[in-house]
Amino acid sequence: MRGRGRFHTAVATATAALLCAGALAGCSSAAPEKAAPTSTATPAPTSAWDASPSSLAAVGDSITRAFDACSLLSDCPEASWATGTDTAVNSLALRLLGPEKAAGRSWNLARTGARMADLPGQMTAAAARKPELVTVMMGANDACRPTPGLMTPVAEFRASFGAALARLRAAAPEAQVYVASVPDLKHLWSTGRIGGAAGIWDLGVCGAMLADATDLGPEAERRRATVSERVDAYNGVLAEVCAKDERCRYDGGAVHAFRFDGGQLSPWDWFHPSRDGQARLAELAYRRITAG
Repeated sequence: MRGRGRFHTAVATATAALLCAGALAGCSSAAPEKAAPTSTATPAPTSAWDASPSSLAAVGDSITRAFDACSLLSDCPEASWATGTDTAVNSLALRLLGPEKAAGRSWNLARTGARMADLPGQMTAAAARKPELVTVMMGANDACRPTPGLMTPVAEFRASFGAALARLRAAAPEAQVYVASVPDLKHLWSTGRIGGAAGIWDLGVCGAMLADATDLGPEAERRRATVSERVDAYNGVLAEVCAKDERCRYDGGAVHAFRFDGGQLSPWDWFHPSRDGQARLAELAYRRITAG
């Protein structure tokens, strides 16, 4: 589950478009949707699980593309936690495959700005490569809308995730899946508002949670609680759907529980992971995938 002076108007517009497209009034009036169970329980590893896959396809959003990890408003796939080649990050692909095999046997199919509705299409592309492992990190953009009223409904989130796994199973039935939990967006707010990120976030970064970051009034707190509850519901969906597939491992809430600090967040947006943050995500994934 990544501060700096005021940008000029063009950069502000680009940031808002990439990270939080759309607009809707009525932040404080959005009522929380009934949450799915938030259990992070995962099934015991089965004997069929291979802790040393020889190929890897990564699907997801800007986190997996390492957006803002290397430069402003740019993807930096070489620093991706999943498939990157930067040895300082030591990506999952480098850890599992080694540098030579990682170059030809790992594929980053994630897209900056993607939401769960985009996952079935990404999974179809991943399945075509017949990978032994597919990594999934998706859901932050479903919660990071301009207002809580624009967040993806839980039922739609579940349907899209289920459809994505079904597409993978139809084309690559033996592929294993690692599913990362959605990061704790409220923790990012708590960390960044103290670190001086409020001015950056006001340019349009995850408005539902991060807008008016210094406002501690009751309406702002209710808005943040609504987003946090939705993230918990998304993680409940990821855990439940994954648990029904013997070749799927959920991270047990590890990414959501990880306490990103200022050094692990991008200095350009205090939202996306920095190179150090990407390295922590790689470590969390490697531990779960190689667990006995």
